[in-house]
Amino acid sequence: MPIRIPEDLPAYQTLEQEHIFVMPKNLAEHQDIRPLRVLILNLMPKKIETETQLMRLLSNTPLQVDVDLLQVVHNSKNTAQSHLDAFYKNFQEVYHDFYDGMIITGAPVEHIAYEEVDYWKEFCEILDWSKKHVYSTMYICWAALAGLYYHYGIEKHMLDKKLFGIFPHMVETDTPLLRGFDDVFPVPHSRHAEIKREDIENHPDLHILSYSPLAGVFLVESKNGRQFFLTGHTEYERDTLKEEYFRDLEKGLPIDVPFNYFAGDNPNCEPVFSWRCHANLMYSNWLNYCVYQKTPFDLKKLENMSY
Repeated sequence: MPIRIPEDLPAYQTLEQEHIFVMPKNLAEHQDIRPLRVLILNLMPKKIETETQLMRLLSNTPLQVDVDLLQVVHNSKNTAQSHLDAFYKNFQEVYHDFYDGMIITGAPVEHIAYEEVDYWKEFCEILDWSKKHVYSTMYICWAALAGLYYHYGIEKHMLDKKLFGIFPHMVETDTPLLRGFDDVFPVPHSRHAEIKREDIENHPDLHILSYSPLAGVFLVESKNGRQFFLTGHTEYERDTLKEEYFRDLEKGLPIDVPFNYFAGDNPNCEPVFSWRCHANLMYSNWLNYCVYQKTPFDLKKLENMSY
């Protein structure tokens, strides 16, 4: 089944060339099936790249998914304003809407205290709004750290150096989100901060689904099963870390060769794309088991299902 997005969105052409089933909204509206409604709050600087990565993963299920893109009030330097005006909504435009699922991306602001991030107030308003307007929310990287801090008071801890590369992770809890996963699976990480395992274990409303001896806590679930916090970037494509590595080198920033990424750890070789299958499976599991099979058909009922 297709993902439903505007036909003139740049991701549409990219996904169509990859033979991924996308459907223009005007055609999908003639079908007698209610698509899942998913909202993506995109905080990443390169928004077109990130939205394409996420839509690629959301398209890999038998479910029809209707995607809306959300932005915060922030001066974007890496995405054309014309693209934002054409495809992104602001918070007021979705305020009265309801969604089966929401994805909140990472953001390059780990070094800044949460309350000093220029869109922190709006970010918190969106998180509060989601309790009555979204059934299941997935938080990625910085959003995971920030979401755990805002909802549960979990502090972030800065690392001595950037955690950067592809790290092995273990499944710790039998959960629908990781159904079909191998006992050990790879996940990309690119971050300067972490959350402590003991802080999650000591909180009565959270539990750890996946952990890495090298990268720490990766996946945390709220006890109500409606929030998932991912400290890594399963959505990354083959060359994402490569581009980040060489970009940092050109800027003269301290950066190690990404761990377990290039063949033979040689940056002159092509990266090994080792996490794609698990990334597709996780998003498929999320849409199927955590959203589609649990969300109410009438989304307005979410107002009475607040968590």
